[in-house]
Amino acid sequence: MTEALKIIHKAWEGYDATKKIAHIEEISAMVSTNHVYRITFEDEDIVIAKLSYFGKYEHFKEDHRIIHTLSNNLLYPFENLLAKSLLKNNRVYTYHYRYKKKDAWVVFYNPVRVLQRMPKRLDDKLIRKFGQQIGRFHKACSKLRNNLPKSSKTLRTDIYTLMERVEADEKQFGTRAQADMIKYHCELFLKNRLKTNAASFETIPVFIDWNIGNFSVTDKLELYSRWDYDWFRMSSRMMDFYFFSRVVSDAGDRTVFSYYINTMMEDRFILFLEEYHKVNPLTADELRFLKEGYRFFVLNYVIKDGSYFFSEQYAKKLQAEAYEIYLPSVDRDFDAEKLIKALKIKEEPVKK
Repeated sequence: MTEALKIIHKAWEGYDATKKIAHIEEISAMVSTNHVYRITFEDEDIVIAKLSYFGKYEHFKEDHRIIHTLSNNLLYPFENLLAKSLLKNNRVYTYHYRYKKKDAWVVFYNPVRVLQRMPKRLDDKLIRKFGQQIGRFHKACSKLRNNLPKSSKTLRTDIYTLMERVEADEKQFGTRAQADMIKYHCELFLKNRLKTNAASFETIPVFIDWNIGNFSVTDKLELYSRWDYDWFRMSSRMMDFYFFSRVVSDAGDRTVFSYYINTMMEDRFILFLEEYHKVNPLTADELRFLKEGYRFFVLNYVIKDGSYFFSEQYAKKLQAEAYEIYLPSVDRDFDAEKLIKALKIKEEPVKK
């Protein structure tokens, strides 16, 4: 038995030692360092286990507590959208495994029902419907923002953590030039965050990693189920939009992927934004912040935590592309004014 399976067994014993496991099957996508398992019990019941080594246990526990409250409080038509974690003593059950230098944590979910997957490449009708559905989902999340447990993570704390790591040991981030590039973009993010007035944006639950493989829809193309919470956080809704641009992109869903910014400049993304905007209006400053959301994603999830999250092969590829392509493209290839103009957003004149 592998160490991972031993951890899963220990975690389940802590939950309910009287219910015996018959077998465990790994169903991970094999892209990230997180592992997902289907557990079948002797009585043929099934649960899903997620084993993670990524981040901090306290954040993992905090996130799942927020997600559970969100899942429990969402109203129709999203009341059954999110995968439900198993509870023990009225709290989300998480297991923290510590042995020598090994640190891991486990959460269990009820299996989610999956209806239809969207095709790998969406047509205009699907893009419009997806935009409307996401607009409604964000609206539903916004209504619950004051009823959710507090989160200790913010965009600024993650950026400051990265800056501290670079200051402490530049070599772990490659060359001096690469370390300088990270510092430059961290400082630019903090500066532009102020310039776009991002502190005034509403804080709602965001899942960030939206792709064709982690949600399903009904035959009417309405959101039906969503799973996979690796990058969940409480933040501005704009943190979700880069991945929405990837879902609706001309390239569509790819097995081998990169994180190029140009999907946010496609007409297909503008079509998505138009439909979203009709349901849940966007502001000019939010659209200007889109590139900062992308910049944060590259700095935090690709560079800072990429080695912990992505499998080694992907981490190396994506981090090399981050320095060569992603970061240089942020201020060169994204034009928020094109999106603002397309959505016909009128701004109040600045008082002097």
